Formats: sequence, C-alpha cells, structure tokens
Amino acid sequence: MARSSSRFLVFTGGPGSGKSTLLGSLATAGHVIAPEAGRAVIRQQMAIDGPALPWRDRAAFAEAMLAWDMRSYEDRAERAGPVFFDRGIPDVAGYLSLCGLPIPSHIGRACGVFRYDPLVFVAPPWREIYANDTERRQDWDEAVRTHAVMVDTYRGLGYDAVELPRTDVAGRMAFVLDRI
Repeated sequence: MARSSSRFLVFTGGPGSGKSTLLGSLATAGHVIAPEAGRAVIRQQMAIDGPALPWRDRAAFAEAMLAWDMRSYEDRAERAGPVFFDRGIPDVAGYLSLCGLPIPSHIGRACGVFRYDPLVFVAPPWREIYANDTERRQDWDEAVRTHAVMVDTYRGLGYDAVELPRTDVAGRMAFVLDRI
C-alpha cells in the first residue's frame, strides 16, 4: 500500500552542502518545508542524554530518524502545493549503508511505501561552505562518502537524482523552482 506524492520534493546529499540553508530560504519565501530528522533527533537526544545519537548507537539513531521522517510525511499529506523535505526516508537506509549496518526489512519497506516526487535534488559536497558544529561531527571525507551513498540509495530506489549547482542560495532556489 504505497503512498506517493509528486508534491513532496526531497533534498539530499552529504552534510554541510547547503541543504538546510536552501530550505530555510524556501520557507522564508512561503513554501512548506519539513526539517531534517537527524539534527532534530540529535538535539532531542542531547537534551535528555539519550542513547539514540550517531556517536552512541547508530541503529537507534536510524530508528529515531525513521519515526521522525514518517511522521513528517504524514503531517504534510494534507498540505496544498509543493512540500520541500530536508532529507527523506531513503536517507535512513543510506545512513545505515554508510555505517556498514544492515538495513532492516521494515526500513526497506518504508522506502517503498512512503514515496516522494521522482525528482530528488542532491546538494554536492562543497568544501568552501562545509563546517562542523555541535550536531555535525562528520569530517570532510565522510561528507563526501555520504553524498555518494545518498545518490546511490535514491537512484537504486528509482529516483532521478539531480545535482544542485554550487552557487548562491538565490541561484539554487531559482534552479529548484524552475524544475518543479
């Protein structure tokens, strides 16, 4: 029983490639967005000293992201117009692959049940804007590997991964809006 919405557009790629900044600009322009699960889960887990952190228990972190992403999908089902997602459910499968962990069958099923628009926007690694912070602890090499895994994951699930240009936010926003 697949759910599919051509109104749901995903932005993926490695960390620190400008996805969240672009989504913030889309939100400021009045578009509906769904924030990234990973950062939200990290903030929540840090607040309670919880176990579902990528540096404590990667499998628990993936499960928490999956729950967040499914809820985000469901919460936006009734919204009119396009909805822009800062990562999607397939990112959870990609994360597990990146970590060398098995992808549980329920996560594979979730990737098949909760479908997004076939066009997925990929933010490429961009050294000049990459920076670490309290929630983003990956190094540059892991950011590059994450990008490659996400592209492979989405393409393997039948999505058309289109790379965002390395340009300012206004240029990226125009690129996206011209394609939807």
